[in-house]
Amino acid sequence: MPKFINQVLGYRSLLFVVTLLFFSVARVEASEVLSLKEAIRLAQKYDPWLSKSKNQQKALLAQSLAVDVLPDPKVSVSLANLPTDTFEFNQEPMTQFKIGFSQRFPRGNTLELQSKRLKILSEQEPWLREDRKAKVSVIAANLWLDAYQAQASIDLIEKNRNLFEQLIEIAEAGYSSTFSKAQQQDIIRAELELTRLEDKLFKLSQKQKIALKTLSEWISQNYQKDLNVAALQQQKTSIFILPSQLPVVQALYSEQLFNSEISIYNSKEVLDKVKRHPLIRSIDKQVAASDTNIELARQSYKPEWGINASYAYRDASPSGIDRADFFSIGVSLNIPLFTSSKQDNQVKAAISGKEAVKNNKWLALRDFFSAIEVERTKLQELKQRHQLYQKTLLPQMQQQAEAALNAYTNGVSDFAEVVRARIAQLDAQIEALSIDVEKLKSNIQLNYFFIKNAAQLIEMNATSGESHE
Repeated sequence: MPKFINQVLGYRSLLFVVTLLFFSVARVEASEVLSLKEAIRLAQKYDPWLSKSKNQQKALLAQSLAVDVLPDPKVSVSLANLPTDTFEFNQEPMTQFKIGFSQRFPRGNTLELQSKRLKILSEQEPWLREDRKAKVSVIAANLWLDAYQAQASIDLIEKNRNLFEQLIEIAEAGYSSTFSKAQQQDIIRAELELTRLEDKLFKLSQKQKIALKTLSEWISQNYQKDLNVAALQQQKTSIFILPSQLPVVQALYSEQLFNSEISIYNSKEVLDKVKRHPLIRSIDKQVAASDTNIELARQSYKPEWGINASYAYRDASPSGIDRADFFSIGVSLNIPLFTSSKQDNQVKAAISGKEAVKNNKWLALRDFFSAIEVERTKLQELKQRHQLYQKTLLPQMQQQAEAALNAYTNGVSDFAEVVRARIAQLDAQIEALSIDVEKLKSNIQLNYFFIKNAAQLIEMNATSGESHE
């Protein structure tokens, strides 16, 4: 065998060992196995938006108690009618030391309705949190599945690398018996495909690291700490490995959803389930708050009352004659006279505001139905492709690769056909893995539209394996 071929094979073997050690060390350094369910749990636990929502709810509840109280009374103290020539308090009978008190009473049931409105808005926050948890779950699941797909693809390539090494050995055996130019190209072709496999390994490793790094931002608690750059730089980022199998996520939708003869836009079952979604329930709370806004606007037709009272002290005259003190009391009334210009328009504005919120609900429902239609079409096609790959394409690829190898060893076919068959088989296996991952992603996304609470999104089956069919 020529010397340059031995050198190439020696360098290649060394590179294989280094690559294998690289991925082995990455696995050994892993601190823990990160399951899909655990990744989602951590992403929800450390989401700062949820803490913000809880604080917002507390603020609204506290505010609802604060507004259901009469305005603070006003106390006034004054010195009235003091003569400017001498500034003597007892010189003139009109000079008084006066203390006043006033209290305002808002229109109708304004205070009660304001408190009711804020309580309703506070009840919206738990539904918004459930929707947020579900959305965070979908994001975390997609990142986890991206990392899983990269890891599983790396495993497939590592398993198939031995096959390409065997092809090199076969080519070497043929080359040792004859020194034809074609057989020398066979060795180079096999080496080239191994180099391409290594390039794929590094690309997949990069994809996996990016997905895990992005996921770590969702499952870390850095936001809870002060923004201390030095401390964050010193913090060690956890390294995770993922399970070897895809989890099985239960479907929250009926199989009838995939009946092409049924339009989901006319499905009462789908509409009833979607209406229970946390996001839609939160909009229902907005509609209820809008009803209260209308009642508040109607209170403007009622008068606003106020009372005031004052006590005025007068000193005795310079000659010693006592002067009577004064006591005053009065009622003020704010009468809405120009209702067509103000109050009527306020009620119209409140009614229009409610209709706008109801429009938001129907827009959200339309977006849900459109997204469901897209996801069910996508999932249906993925299921068909999954069956095609598992029942037909992968077995055919296996048979083709074995037949090409047998034909080459018997001198019937050329080496390039063997390599092409092996590459096609590996690509088909990677594509089948991609279909399984995309199928699970689509299943989780479709589940999102049918949840009543975020915990339902990724309910796992007892066994692991293939995603829901």
